Order: sequence, then C-alpha cells, then structure tokens
Amino acid sequence: MGQRELTPAQEASARAHGLSPADIARQLRFYEKPPPFSHLIRPCVAGDGIRIVDATAAARLAARYVEVLGARSVSCFVPASGAASRMFKVPLAYMNAPAAVTVDSLRRDAARSGDARELLEIVESLPRFAFFEDLARAAAAVDFDARNLRADADLRPLLRALLGPSGLDYASLPKGLLAFHRYADGARTAFEEHLVEAAQYGRDAKGVCRLHFTVSDEHMSRFRALADRVLPVYSARFSVRYDVDFSTQHSSTDSFAVTLEGGPFLLADGSLLFRPGGHGALIENLAGIHADVVFVKNIDNVVPDHAKADTYLWRRVLGAVLLETQAKIFSALAALDRGETGAIEVAVRLLAELGVDVAHCVDARRETVIGLLDRPLRVCGMVRNTGDPGGGPFWVELDGRQSAQIVETSQVDTKDPAQCEILSHSTHFNPVDLACAPRDRRGRPFDLRRFIDEEAVFIVEKSKDGRPLKSLERPGLWNGGMARWNTLFVEVPLSTFNPVKTVNALLSPAHQPPDYE
Repeated sequence: MGQRELTPAQEASARAHGLSPADIARQLRFYEKPPPFSHLIRPCVAGDGIRIVDATAAARLAARYVEVLGARSVSCFVPASGAASRMFKVPLAYMNAPAAVTVDSLRRDAARSGDARELLEIVESLPRFAFFEDLARAAAAVDFDARNLRADADLRPLLRALLGPSGLDYASLPKGLLAFHRYADGARTAFEEHLVEAAQYGRDAKGVCRLHFTVSDEHMSRFRALADRVLPVYSARFSVRYDVDFSTQHSSTDSFAVTLEGGPFLLADGSLLFRPGGHGALIENLAGIHADVVFVKNIDNVVPDHAKADTYLWRRVLGAVLLETQAKIFSALAALDRGETGAIEVAVRLLAELGVDVAHCVDARRETVIGLLDRPLRVCGMVRNTGDPGGGPFWVELDGRQSAQIVETSQVDTKDPAQCEILSHSTHFNPVDLACAPRDRRGRPFDLRRFIDEEAVFIVEKSKDGRPLKSLERPGLWNGGMARWNTLFVEVPLSTFNPVKTVNALLSPAHQPPDYE
C-alpha cells in the first residue's frame, strides 16, 4: 500500500489510542478504496414504507403507552457533545471583523447581505433571547450598555461578551448548556428542557426518569454541575426521581486522518492526528444504556412548555407502536420455537411489515426467519418535506434484499441521474425522533455492533492548521449504525421538529413564550 501504510510506530500509536489491528486495517482499506454509495430503489412514502397514524389512532396509542410499557424500564438518549459554534457562525464572523460593526451599518448592508440581515435581527431582538439578562451583565462588565443600544455603537464588544471566553463563551459551549427559552421564573437551558420532557413520557412505573447525555470531556464538569443544581427542582416539580448520567465518545471509535493523497496526516511532532468518528460512534454509548425502551432525540430539538403537547403525544405514539410491534415479534418467535403450523408464514408477513423483503423466504429454513426477526427494533418518526428533498427514508438494497433505511444525501451518488431522480421524489425527512427496543425476548441486550452496516462510512474533507485532510466517519447512528435493525417509519407532524441550527431560530414562534407569538 506504499505511502498509505502506517509505520510500526504509527500502528503502535493507533493501538494505544484504542484502535484494534482489525480497525486499523479497515480504515486503511476505506481510505484506499471508499465504499460504494447506497443503492436507492425508491423513496419510502405514505402506504409504502411509512405508516400514517390518524388523529383517532394517535390518541388511542398515546393513551395505551403507559399500559403497554408496564414494568419495563425506559431511558432518553440525547447526543449533546457538539459545540454551538455553527449556531453562531454569522455573529462570530462579525465579532472578528477588522472595522466597527454598528446597527446603522447593518441596516445599510441588509438589502444586499443575508449575513447583515441575520445579525441585525439578532441585535434588534436581543431582549427576546433567554440569555439576554446574562448577556447584559457580561456586556456591562466591559462598559457596554446592552439595554440601551445606540445605533452608532460598535457591536464587537457586545459580540465578544456573548461569544468570547471573557464573556458568556457561547461559541465554545455545547447547545445543551445554552439558555434556550424564557419563563416567568427565569431561563431554561436545552438540557433542562429534556428533563421536563422526560417527566411526561420517560418515567417508568416506579416514577424514575432515566436520561443519558453524550458530552465532550471538556464540558463534562459543567453538565454535572448544572444537573446537580436543577435536578432537585424538577424532581420536586414533577414528582419523579431523575437518574441522569453522562458518557463521552470512546477514543477507540476515533479515526486517524490522512492527506488528500492518502498518506497518514502527521502533526508537527510526527504523530498521527486522530479525529472523532462522527455520531455513528455513539452506537457504543447507546449499547451501554440499561433500559428496555430508549428514546433518541437531538439536544436542540426542544420547545417551551406551551408548545410541548404534540411532542408528548407523538413520543407516546412511537413508544406504543414500538411495544405493540415488539409483542408481535416475540409472539412470532415463540411460535417458531414451538414449531407451530403456519408459524413461518406468519413471521414472513410480519417481516414484510418491518420493511424486510423476505418473499423468497416462505420456504426458507426456520433459522433464517428467526435470525431476521430476532434483532433490535426501532420506530422512527418521519416528517413531511416542506423544502428541498434530501436525506430521509428510502427503500435500498442491503444484503441482497430490499430494506427500509434512513439514507443521508452524502450516501447517494448524485452524479447518477437515476439515483438523483429517486432522491428528488422523497416525501419525508428524518428529524431524529426514535423509539428503540435494544433487548431480546429474554430481556438480554443485543450486541448492537452486530447490526451495523460497516460499509456505510463517510469520508469527509476537513483541515488542520490550514492543511487539508481526509477523515473517516463511522456509519451514522440512525442510518448505517442501525442498518440491520428491524424498522418501522411513522409519520409525525412538523410541529414536533424545531431544531436550533442558528441562534436566530430561537426567535421563531416555536421557541418564544406565548406573549411574543
């Protein structure tokens, strides 16, 4: 493999980092020959891969959720390690501008600059942000009056008070630690909003609410301190006992970077550069959750209390569909164990409902059908496209059969007109709203690593110290990382999807208190 090989010293460094010899070889193989694109067959649409639940059925399922949950344990899994720097991309650029930035200059530039319009909206709406009181105090410390903003005042000190390390340092913090929403009794962070939500659908029969947040090492102490401060408050408010824990992404899931030519990317001291393996690496963290039911949702997809009703309803719907489907699977497996007449045919019909093409398995061996049924189960909420179509639910070819999968646009060969045509007809996208059953019929946790599509990796181009590089990201948590799970897609309303990708999103009605709607 020539320059693409690692030296013995570099291999030793990779092993010390936690990578196994097999993983080192795997990464080298993918850098040498990237895996093929996913092969789209057609989009999953209503009635063909996506289940539509009407209002009456939704109410019934939501009401049944607690009953079918019974004595099972439940946990909420929240990826929360990413920094909020992209959320503040535009304000950061202006903070580092060489010349003064004022409200007057932004107004002059707004007609021709989207960035100027974005920052102007932020500045003119400052009191509407939940973090405004904290910002006003941080700005006052550098003699900037955020409460009486002059149109000709240089805004860069204000932006440094919000984003810089000497101020609130919001550009370096993860979203979970940011004040998202205003209430009469003060601001609430995204982390706290997940605690509030979990009290409604994440409590078990004993009144225990379990949540697991994946965070970075550098922010672990701040998350723990916030949890210590607020857990007693919400525990008393909702009459629950919180069991909250945290984990970091395992270093053994990292990738070593390579140059654009394919050789190892070396730092100034000659050592390898290791980079996190993407959110797909979190399958290892998910595997460590000790619960019968696990809800998965991103840290920034939360709304204030007055807008939570749809979230509560549809999370219970997903949970009920998960548990009712799991009961069918367990019943079918028990019938197969007993060798009942017609058990294979019943199992094949059930697999078809789960998006597994087993038409050729009607006369298959019992072991084959058991192997296809006896897998982790997930029910994924899907939202209708309202803008450009892209990544979402598709029928794809996997393991020689048709399978319902979540596919990101980066997994599709956009140079292939036929694949682009299929992509353009997608009707739904993935909001990351999952209910998962990671244990088998005997209550034992599945080895989730067995159900990953290792070929569904991403090779991304980044830079380090101004030098371009390529890095490998593991199969995404909800696409390649769960490729061989049994899967159901259920349509959920757009009202359940309110992510905060830019700070301006916090000004939308979905994130504002009722008096600002």
